[in-house]
Amino acid sequence: MNDDKTHGKIPYMVAGLLGCFLLIGLDQWTKHLAVVYLKNQPSIPLISGVLELQYLENRGAAFGIMQNQQWFFLAICAVAVPAALYAYSVLPKTRRMLPLHVLLVLAVSGGIGNAIDRIVHGYVIDFIYFSLIDFPIFNAADCYVVVFGIFLIIFGFFYYKEEDFAFLEKRRGA
Repeated sequence: MNDDKTHGKIPYMVAGLLGCFLLIGLDQWTKHLAVVYLKNQPSIPLISGVLELQYLENRGAAFGIMQNQQWFFLAICAVAVPAALYAYSVLPKTRRMLPLHVLLVLAVSGGIGNAIDRIVHGYVIDFIYFSLIDFPIFNAADCYVVVFGIFLIIFGFFYYKEEDFAFLEKRRGA
């Protein structure tokens, strides 16, 4: 089934690009809503004492580290996104590798979603706050990247085996 198709209907690259466009669009739309309804407003509790919507302009990375280093984050994105796209293109187009294809779509979408903010605004718009544990405020693109990381680790330890990546040795020898 290495025929560049997903279930015989949509080519993998087209499906991946559509997935990226949809996820980036969702991220940007939710950030637009945050600007319109949350900026300069008090936070909105969704679940009292647990989850709220609160507008934040994040000029750093996770947990607010490395403030005002926008070019550094854009440089990382400029390297990571093409690397993820390359990985997406060389992974076998099989059902077994489908989870990795989906995870790479999440990673690319999250990286590009936050890069758009950094380029357009000079900061990332965050708005989801877990007040129960005083977790840093985040956004949809951050969720994509975190889900990518968690499931990459899970699949790496419990789903994929070394022989699933034998194609890499064949590529090197070719």
